[in-house]
Amino acid sequence: MAKTFKDLMNEARKEVKEISPQEAKGLLENNGKYTLLDVREKDEYREGHLERAVSLPRGFLELKVETTVPEKSTPIIAYCAGGVRSLLAANALKEMGYRNVISMSGGFTAWKTAGYKWVQDHQFTQEQTTRYSRHFLLPEVGEEGQAKLLKAKVLMVGAGGLGSPSAYYLAAAGVGTLGIIDNDVVDLSNLQRQILHTNDRIGMPKVESAKLTLQGLNPDVRVIPYQDKLTSKNIMEIIKDYDIIVDGCDNFPTRYLVNDACVLANKPNVHGSIFQFDGQASVFYPGKGPCYRCLYPQPPPAEMAPSCAEAGVLGVLPGLIGTIQALETIKLILGKGDPLVGRLLCFNTLTMEIAMLNLKRDPGCPMCGDNPTIKALIDYEEFCSLRAAHAA
Repeated sequence: MAKTFKDLMNEARKEVKEISPQEAKGLLENNGKYTLLDVREKDEYREGHLERAVSLPRGFLELKVETTVPEKSTPIIAYCAGGVRSLLAANALKEMGYRNVISMSGGFTAWKTAGYKWVQDHQFTQEQTTRYSRHFLLPEVGEEGQAKLLKAKVLMVGAGGLGSPSAYYLAAAGVGTLGIIDNDVVDLSNLQRQILHTNDRIGMPKVESAKLTLQGLNPDVRVIPYQDKLTSKNIMEIIKDYDIIVDGCDNFPTRYLVNDACVLANKPNVHGSIFQFDGQASVFYPGKGPCYRCLYPQPPPAEMAPSCAEAGVLGVLPGLIGTIQALETIKLILGKGDPLVGRLLCFNTLTMEIAMLNLKRDPGCPMCGDNPTIKALIDYEEFCSLRAAHAA
């Protein structure tokens, strides 16, 4: 005999314990072991929910709950808008073997009416909901992670071979603010690898070309161009407003300058470097791992460090390394995965060999060691012997 809705509700009430919002509040305050399940639809959850509640819409409950709450002895408090869906959901959980499931009567409406604390997540536009829909499906990102990306501020050092793919994917991912510093202009020889720029922009400042490309890709992103050379006089002022620095520069003076400034400002430095067919990537995070000087205390002589213009570079190589830099930046923003802190990824594109080297902080490092000797930024071009090389 077919069951009516009333029959289903009566059966659920026989199987599931119901508690008031006041009782639920007491349990949550006195017993941190309870998992809160919000079984309303996603749009209802976005408009407001209990703090620490996990969104699991009723229609996906049986499909996803064993991933969301794998241990069936976990104490659960389920709630919806008014207490009906949560009662049926709790009964379904009981049938699946969850042993300690409670439904909150009156639901979210009664909780708010009682004046208890609730929170509201980032409010996405309809366009953002569609644009980032694939991120929303990832438990490691979801709406909470996407909100972090939209609030993040990342500075790109360079809009060239490494900065182009890094910035492109960070913008696509929805990183809300991208600063880009570069004092160069687009040249025809750049277009073999620097994908932010186009043939009709030759002669245009790279930061302006980058802004056009990135905002054309994703209008959510605020692009701040700095048509300037990064120096010891301006770097601390520029980086102070950013969460993460992505180093895509192509010379040693800037690389050491960025490293030292990041250590002084306690900013993570997502590093990438390329040479002909080989690339490297790492994350230098003050207080959590070594800095660039722990790896390379002294720069090589200028004649031993040819630029891409002198030695050449495979066009796809900066795309690979720059994309890794974007990935590492996203992991840092989300607080997920295992970033390349204390590790150096080395990629040989000719052999397709990838080596991972473990790095350790050097207690004697002049920048981040136990007794640092560098406490202020210096003239890095002179330090790297470039002036002498130019004079010669």
